[in-house]
Amino acid sequence: MSIATVVDVLRGPAARPGAVPGSMSLADHLREVRARLIRSALVLVVAFLVALPFYDQLLSLVLGPYNQAQTLIGEDTVSTAYVAGATGPLMLNLKLCGTAALVAASPYWLWQVWAFVVPGLLPREKRWSRVFAAIAGPLFIAGVALGYYVLPKGLGVLIGFTPAGMENLVEFGDYFSFFSRMLLVFGLAVEIPFFLVLLNLAGVVTGAQLGRHRAIILMAAVVFAAVATPSTDPFSMLMLAIPMMVLFVLAEVVCRVIDRRRAHRSPVPALLTDED
Repeated sequence: MSIATVVDVLRGPAARPGAVPGSMSLADHLREVRARLIRSALVLVVAFLVALPFYDQLLSLVLGPYNQAQTLIGEDTVSTAYVAGATGPLMLNLKLCGTAALVAASPYWLWQVWAFVVPGLLPREKRWSRVFAAIAGPLFIAGVALGYYVLPKGLGVLIGFTPAGMENLVEFGDYFSFFSRMLLVFGLAVEIPFFLVLLNLAGVVTGAQLGRHRAIILMAAVVFAAVATPSTDPFSMLMLAIPMMVLFVLAEVVCRVIDRRRAHRSPVPALLTDED
């Protein structure tokens, strides 16, 4: 494959002469998806290579919640982390740096997801979408940070169930899987209300529809937090459910403002919105 072909793949499909702006064939859409996936994968690879020299610092960061949990449970329960198998340390290194790359590159790959939707928006909506798209990455990282803050308390509850006279042995691979799920669940959960605003910009949902189903949405947030949170303690569940409910309410307010501005520009969509 030549360099020119690689550049064309990364650039995505070019606009066809005489094509209506914003219109693309199925083949063009598939080529654009391929280009955005390749770009995101390349950024993840670069971020992974950058993370490798910082393995020791990342390991200390991952062990932080576990060490804090041991402090919370006190000296009555003994817990020890270990790495199993000859290949365990290597796999731990790869998983740790890979997860760090996924989180660090989240602003870019989240932007690629939204940039795929942007061509279908009106010019005025595109300007607003750039503002909201700039929030997606920091919001994801904020959710990850919230999960990191909650994790020691959840671990303390789980390790605290160890019977008296027994030692709790934590296989580090299992702990890291639990750690990753916890942080990714928190990061993705706070993005759900944000994507509701993006769907509103795309004309898929309206603020009035969100208002009519507000009680169901808030209850679904609580159920989602209870099911998705890897730990079983109510503190972790509430720390995920409360921010989600607040963000859902804010998303509804933002969607109503967008709908009102859209109705002032065009009376016809306003009538359709009231009938939804």
